[in-house]
Amino acid sequence: MEQLSVQKRIFIAVLLTFAFFIAYDYFYLSKFQVPENNATGALIDKQSRNTEALVNEAPNAKNDKVAPAKAVNKRNVITQIKGKIANFSIDDLGRINSYVLNESKYKNDDKMQIDLVDLSKSPLPLEMRFSNPDLNELAFKTPYVASASNLDITKNEQNLVLTQNLGDVLVTKNITFYPNGSYKISVQLNKNAEFFISPGSRPSIVVDGYTVHGVLIRKDDESLKMFEDGDVDSNENIQNANIAAASDRYYTTFFYDFTNKLNLVISSDSDKVSQIFAKADKTFEAGGFIGPKHYDLLTGIDKRLSDVIEYGWFTFISKPMFGFLKWLHNYTGNWGWAIVIMTLIVRAILYPLSYKGMLSMNKMKDLAPKMKELQARYKGDPKKLQTSMMELYKKNNVNPMGGCLPILLQVPIFFAIYRVLLNAIELKGAEWAFWIHDLSVKDPYFILPITMGILMFLQQKITPTNFTDPMQEKIMKFLPLIFTFFFMAFPAGLTLYWTVNNLASIIQQYTINKMFAKHKAAIKEEKNESRS
Repeated sequence: MEQLSVQKRIFIAVLLTFAFFIAYDYFYLSKFQVPENNATGALIDKQSRNTEALVNEAPNAKNDKVAPAKAVNKRNVITQIKGKIANFSIDDLGRINSYVLNESKYKNDDKMQIDLVDLSKSPLPLEMRFSNPDLNELAFKTPYVASASNLDITKNEQNLVLTQNLGDVLVTKNITFYPNGSYKISVQLNKNAEFFISPGSRPSIVVDGYTVHGVLIRKDDESLKMFEDGDVDSNENIQNANIAAASDRYYTTFFYDFTNKLNLVISSDSDKVSQIFAKADKTFEAGGFIGPKHYDLLTGIDKRLSDVIEYGWFTFISKPMFGFLKWLHNYTGNWGWAIVIMTLIVRAILYPLSYKGMLSMNKMKDLAPKMKELQARYKGDPKKLQTSMMELYKKNNVNPMGGCLPILLQVPIFFAIYRVLLNAIELKGAEWAFWIHDLSVKDPYFILPITMGILMFLQQKITPTNFTDPMQEKIMKFLPLIFTFFFMAFPAGLTLYWTVNNLASIIQQYTINKMFAKHKAAIKEEKNESRS
């Protein structure tokens, strides 16, 4: 295969990779999206559901079934807690059965505050299950007694003691709640009895295909293991973990212990949602958290908890990118302008690569007539054609791969930024222009995606191409329209990045085209002078 064909195919592959990546998110994975519908006003409806079918059984290492204890998730509230991050409640099974975020930006489509606990899901946060089926069944029938019916943790931490009398076994949950949304829990049994306790099923507020959702485990060696929803076919035992987090796109619930470590079992429910259980015998201690995956909030508890914010394949690039974006926001005070500045700076840093690629494409365009001549001359001799073309490249100091390799090297960076802007809950409720009031949702008037499509079209017009295949040329012409369609449903922050990126590409391409034209004119003038 001639080198020109290879170059064109790589170039097409890069562009189609972007298109496929976005189309896959939009058409296939987005079918998993769950609307933001958990709210305090919906609690009555949720509690009125028939939850007798929920089976609260202890996970088993062999994945064998044990005698279940059917629990009704509609339980009496024994403690109400007023917090700085959220207002929440504890039911008479010693579980957090409601967790309503306070900040005004955490609202659903009905303008109601989001509740991170869904009573139709099990386990609930701090739910305990026993390996002994008889004890387990009794535990789900016996109410806890609380040391206080109301707590205020808006300014200072408060302690709550929950006790449950199971005959021979006495359960004591000692919980300290903090204003930053974290808590410390200590479970004490008066005698040995194997049990499992969960930080709760992951929030199901924003479950989509654009981002990773499921269970994330951080091991003692700082390695991360992700159990995405649908990936857990049988129970998996994990030793020496220090973070066990269940998350959707923006919200999380987790246990952490950086001292004694966690002994975990990862399982899945009937909906294939990955679940976490910490395994213990007689005693259990850990820290915990429920709330938004906000970087400052998590690192304020412990810097290592930033690992809960997971970006998928490009986490190793995305994390420093987010740190840079956050640093820019500290100076600009606006997430939108921070995105604009970050995009321009990244483009400037990558300019040497872009320059080489664009310059190579200009040179290849100039050689197009000569290459067509060679293709016509050696139509029946592919080997001779390839040899002649290589000689032509060498004579004109052209690298046939030079136009595409620089683009390929930039792809991971573009996708890393893509993931950052999809995952950053900091963009929720963040304004930019007069019509953009929330960078985490789509542009309500589609101004940004349409502008992006127009800029992409203009970029194509000024970018040198030498396609000889009509089908390839048609694909290229339709890409701006396809991208515009996809980005109409994407968050405004992501579309802003892509729009600015296209604008920067046009400026760079225009500049290089001018430089190349000037260079050609100078060479032509030198040749004319030498002849005269």
